[in-house]
Amino acid sequence: MSSSNLIENLISFNLTRQEATIYVSFLTHGQMSGYEVAKETGVARSNVYSALQSLVEKGALYLIEGETTKYTPVDVKEFLQNTICDLQKKALFIQENIPQKIESAEGYITIVGAKNIENKIRKMLCDTKERVYILAHSNILKNFINELENLVKENKKVVIISDWECGLQKISGAICHQSQTEDNQIRLITDSSFVLTGIITGNIHDTCLYSGQQNLVDVMKEALKNKIELLKHNI
Repeated sequence: MSSSNLIENLISFNLTRQEATIYVSFLTHGQMSGYEVAKETGVARSNVYSALQSLVEKGALYLIEGETTKYTPVDVKEFLQNTICDLQKKALFIQENIPQKIESAEGYITIVGAKNIENKIRKMLCDTKERVYILAHSNILKNFINELENLVKENKKVVIISDWECGLQKISGAICHQSQTEDNQIRLITDSSFVLTGIITGNIHDTCLYSGQQNLVDVMKEALKNKIELLKHNI
């Protein structure tokens, strides 16, 4: 993994970009003073000391008192695990204390960004109670093999339409139909109640429509059924 990717991922663990850069430097060089950190990272000394204090508070560095104040990095596995545990506790608190929302019928929601769309697809698959129909290009389908296999293991009906013959063979127990599909296309129906449709290219500007509106569910369900019938008769 490149240094830039490493820093990007560390930012996800409650570090600023500057703090992540400094932490990586500590992991590389070991114990350092504020002066040495500024020299190694190129971060202005006026910013280094506040970043070091923050890293100590966030559990990424230990402070070593002595003739010269120095810092040493917390083992990366320990830092990551501690941060995850802290986030899990906060997540549990939020779930237990969040105000209950007023239930309302699902409208039409536009989901933007490939990562957000993929997260929504995984949530839909995880929440599936009885059946799922999915038409997806192989570029998309391969990212959800594990979730689809789990549904099959739970004895839930899984119907797949895709161009990816090899990938379809991996999902033993699913009802699979091989067909040419548009690049990056996705059509997903879960429990005859929710739909998601659009394209995923991996771009932050990707968009998909998600809805629980029964009229849209029925239209898409009928379209997929018709396609399956055509495939059965090789039309």
